[in-house]
Amino acid sequence: MEEYQEAFEDIDEITLLTQTPAPKGSMTGLPQEKYYAAVEEWSGGKIKFDISYSNAVAEPTEADEALTDGRLDIASVLPIYDPSEFPANAALIDGGFISDHSAIEGVLSSNAWPNQVAFETEEIMAEFDDHGMVPLVPVYNSGANALFCSQARTSLADLKGTSVGSGGRSQSAEIEALGGAPSSVPYTELYESLQRGVVDCTVSTPTVAVLGGFLAEAPFVTIDPAAGFSVAPGALTFSKTTWETLPLVAQQLLWDRLDVFVAANVEEKIFTNNAEMADVVAKSKGSINAFEDDARAKLQAKNEELLKGIAGTDAVADGNALVESMQSANQAWQEKVEGLGLDDVEYADFGAWFAENKDSIDLSEFTTMFYDEILAEHRPS
Repeated sequence: MEEYQEAFEDIDEITLLTQTPAPKGSMTGLPQEKYYAAVEEWSGGKIKFDISYSNAVAEPTEADEALTDGRLDIASVLPIYDPSEFPANAALIDGGFISDHSAIEGVLSSNAWPNQVAFETEEIMAEFDDHGMVPLVPVYNSGANALFCSQARTSLADLKGTSVGSGGRSQSAEIEALGGAPSSVPYTELYESLQRGVVDCTVSTPTVAVLGGFLAEAPFVTIDPAAGFSVAPGALTFSKTTWETLPLVAQQLLWDRLDVFVAANVEEKIFTNNAEMADVVAKSKGSINAFEDDARAKLQAKNEELLKGIAGTDAVADGNALVESMQSANQAWQEKVEGLGLDDVEYADFGAWFAENKDSIDLSEFTTMFYDEILAEHRPS
């Protein structure tokens, strides 16, 4: 830090416009808030962030436009919501179900391997560039998707005819394979829809369930480490126009402190919300279970079918090569995180585990590995 602060002594003050997706101090916005604070400190106050909260500048689906028209310099964007504009990104994101979906190792590996693939895939990087963005963290998620229901639904018989809130094409296909009927329900209407029985279940992350306040209405959670749903991750990106005006030392500092964002996204957001989910479910007399064998097999078969569809995409030059790189990176990062010595925990037990261990969790080995093996090669120079 001292070396960076010294390097910034002759640099004019830089103010960057940004926003977070939640009120100040909220778990959802903390990864960005902590990252911005670290950059400010390490720059000796020469880099400052003008932060708007709760997406006050632009809705998430419009954040990419705000980066190009000057309203924002750095922001979280959601390529999956505009797959026609970001087809290569969408192909990678659609295949996120191949991840391990466990509470600790799955969270770490699923937030690592897609970034390796993104940086190594020319078409994905070109999409960001064509839209005037510099990707800092091309893919980060809010945890594994789960099925939140008003009553326990873990088998095909339980799920037959069930109305389920869905967040995209792949999720809808997965829900249909399980015998459910996908329904498009805006996030803001999930609580009321579940309360009134408009839908019986929804596919969401624990983060969305906690922040949406609908856990008490749907306290029966099905989340299976071996058979998961597609996710809808975001990307932390920078305005290309602004980026190119920054001195090299500023670009390097913004890059080097991404470890803070990566760690906080896992610990402050995902782990905290997974713990809150477990606690609320217990208080609401619900349950957290994996799928029964028949439903797990059906979801896995549908995911294999969806993966074949990704292999046939024309969004990249070689769809088969993209799928192979995804599978290889996923397997490699599962093995890497298994070597960190962080024993996995059942989701139902996560609240108690987190309460006991949250002050001693150390993700530095993971973030160092993430930086060295994914980010370092692309560091501005």
